[in-house]
Amino acid sequence: MNKQILAALAAIFALATAGAQTPKEINFGIISTESSQNLKQDWQPLLADMEKRTGLKVNAFFASDYAGIIEAMRFNKVQVAWMGNKSAIEAVDRAGAEVFAQVVNADGTLGYHSLVSVHKDSPYKTMDEVLKNGKSLSFGIGDPNSTSGFLVPSYYLFAKNGLEPRATFRNVRAANHETNILAVANKQVDAAVHSSDVLDRIEQRQPEVFGKIRVIWKSPLIPADPLVWRKDLDADVQQRVKQFMLSYGKGAEAQRESAILKKLVLSGFRPSDNGQLNPTRALDLYREKLKLEADAAMNAQEKAGKLDAVNRKLAELQRAS
Repeated sequence: MNKQILAALAAIFALATAGAQTPKEINFGIISTESSQNLKQDWQPLLADMEKRTGLKVNAFFASDYAGIIEAMRFNKVQVAWMGNKSAIEAVDRAGAEVFAQVVNADGTLGYHSLVSVHKDSPYKTMDEVLKNGKSLSFGIGDPNSTSGFLVPSYYLFAKNGLEPRATFRNVRAANHETNILAVANKQVDAAVHSSDVLDRIEQRQPEVFGKIRVIWKSPLIPADPLVWRKDLDADVQQRVKQFMLSYGKGAEAQRESAILKKLVLSGFRPSDNGQLNPTRALDLYREKLKLEADAAMNAQEKAGKLDAVNRKLAELQRAS
């Protein structure tokens, strides 16, 4: 094979490789904390700005539940996403993702809370009262991959009290944060879990709904949500996306961009990494540990082995932190 043919083949290969490694567009996944209509309304202006500043076509990607975004990232249908810490753990562990940034709240804080609310006319004033009367009450919980909707209340409200939601209440239904808030406001459930940031957006958009509910429980602070991307996303695309995110709301168009961020109850984004997931990983392990310790039916040797495995993982997280 002569040198000219070899050179031509090399050029073709280089062009093909460059095309494969430098995508012209990305899909941005948005977890289903609210209706896709509301989420699109709030996120689309930011994604439109991302298109202009990065030179990429940016498509919003919605799914009916958190698992849909995780699976889409796993199969490269989503390359960048906004997630909660629990769903980001699943994406990191199963979908080849990594954390690159973290949202910053409108007031500059770096966290939010899981809340439980009842209707403003409810006779129940505390979470203890709700738990004690659970057999006659209906309860709304969140998506199984939600940090504030599921993991945090599962640990603090149920595991720590030796309880299981479906054995505690007359009935339990799972839904996103917005749906749970509306269900309480419309007296479709007696109490429900939701996040503080979604409640803030409800207060902005639907003050009449906000006025119908009363918060009776607030969790410890949860680390603010991460932004993740696929680890194999082209490095140049990663750099463009990261630069856009970290500078958004701070440049020449800060006033206009800050107004867009305000609808998301954010002030901007800051750098982060997978380390921000460690507190949530630990919480999940503590929940598992409490469940194991409370299982009287499990063989003692099996229980000891499983507890030892959980304790080893907790120790590894402690060392990493």
